[in-house]
Amino acid sequence: MDEVIFLGSAYFIGLLANRLFLPPLVGYLIAGYILNFLGVHSIPALANFADVGIHLLLFTVGLKIKPRSLIKTEVVSVGSLHLIIVTLVSVFLFVWQGGHLTGGIILGASLAFSSTVLAIKVLEDNGELSTFHGRDVLSILILQDIIAIGLLAAANGKTPSPWAFCLLALPLIRPLAHRLLSATHSDDLRLLLGVFFALAGAELAEYVQVSATIGALLMGVALASHSKTDDIAKKLWGLKEILLVAFFLQIGLSELPNLERTKEALVLLLALPLQGGLFFFLFVFSGLRARTAFISSIALMTYSEFALITTEAVVKADLLSSKWQATISLAVAGSLAIAAPLNRFSHRIFSVFEPFLIRFERRSEHPDKLPESIGCEEWLIFGMGRTGISAYSALQDKKQHVVGFDADPTILSEQLAEGRRVVYGDAEDIELLNGLRLHGIKGIILTMPDFEVRCATVKRLRQRGYKKFIGTFCYYEEERETLELLGANFVVHPLTQAGSHLAKKMFFA
Repeated sequence: MDEVIFLGSAYFIGLLANRLFLPPLVGYLIAGYILNFLGVHSIPALANFADVGIHLLLFTVGLKIKPRSLIKTEVVSVGSLHLIIVTLVSVFLFVWQGGHLTGGIILGASLAFSSTVLAIKVLEDNGELSTFHGRDVLSILILQDIIAIGLLAAANGKTPSPWAFCLLALPLIRPLAHRLLSATHSDDLRLLLGVFFALAGAELAEYVQVSATIGALLMGVALASHSKTDDIAKKLWGLKEILLVAFFLQIGLSELPNLERTKEALVLLLALPLQGGLFFFLFVFSGLRARTAFISSIALMTYSEFALITTEAVVKADLLSSKWQATISLAVAGSLAIAAPLNRFSHRIFSVFEPFLIRFERRSEHPDKLPESIGCEEWLIFGMGRTGISAYSALQDKKQHVVGFDADPTILSEQLAEGRRVVYGDAEDIELLNGLRLHGIKGIILTMPDFEVRCATVKRLRQRGYKKFIGTFCYYEEERETLELLGANFVVHPLTQAGSHLAKKMFFA
């Protein structure tokens, strides 16, 4: 019966949030607090589901990680400086109020961390996990998680086992893991194998007294680069989405704060813009463009669920008053509720403040710089995944001059190695679309996975006065109608076109 209450409450309040143009996860958070207010308490199974959901999330992220792309100057400098500044300010204020120094240091560092679950989920839902800013955000989150291991050890009075370094040897199991993946042809078995790997990595990390999320993430990294990892990630997607509902419910069910705790949490929430602003200026100072810095800062402008864990540990060690558990719980929940819609509309928000924010850009070589010229190209393709590559090859076979755009640094390097003309560019970047010379362009093909991004790009291109052909794809008839209404000339359904093409091939064979 408890499970029915939890799932039903999460669904109906999540549906209400969705109708109000908020992500469903905001509804899940509210559902937890409502159930708590009504006297419904959490059950062990819910906590277990939440843990498994987080492990699967981090595992699927690990499947997409290219370790060499994570070590960047802006990541190390921004992540470290932000942590140091926020911790020092928090410690000063905490000790000034008569708090314990050690407790203040741990609490201050915890408040400097961003929510891994929310940031990754939002980036993944927006199809931005592999973009330039997505990889920077992910790298900073990983850096924070690594620091968190030592922080939690200090809070518990424990240190990781000497065997913890064995986790770095997980990539050595890659040949065996890849052989298992290659031998697994059943969809059900492949899903089961993915869950097994994720939980095995988490259990191994806990055995050596390291955060289980780190183990799940490293296991995913160890399996990355296999041809079937994308398939496993897709199969795990629905499962982890359901399990993560338990995580967001858990936050609300943990403890219901009183009026005093609510006021303290509001003070922490009012400090969030300062955290976001600090991230923005550090990113810009490291050489990134204002747009990349702003989108990344919004994704990181939360309090981490990890703060709930460290606060509990510090309270048990008598370094903090027990009142902080309720305060931090509400602050974390509030930050997630605020950040979710902000991330959804972050590109639109930046477009409003762009004239002001670009003033802070440094006059230097930006690693995320836009192309200054596309030469004499006649066709543009946004999104160089499989569909984009297919379109590129077809146009090239017709001796057409074509250039591709993609925001994923890994895809850029791979396509350049294949000899294709591909440059960095994000279709949601208004500066890119406004700066492109569209005179002489015969057609523009949009293959980005996100429907809303394709719609917005078609609209902006028409607003710029581009009169020629725009082609894209859809999966539903209502999507076709919307895209055509916005100005797309050719909208194809991949599955319908595949059937038609196959029949013609067989008929003329």
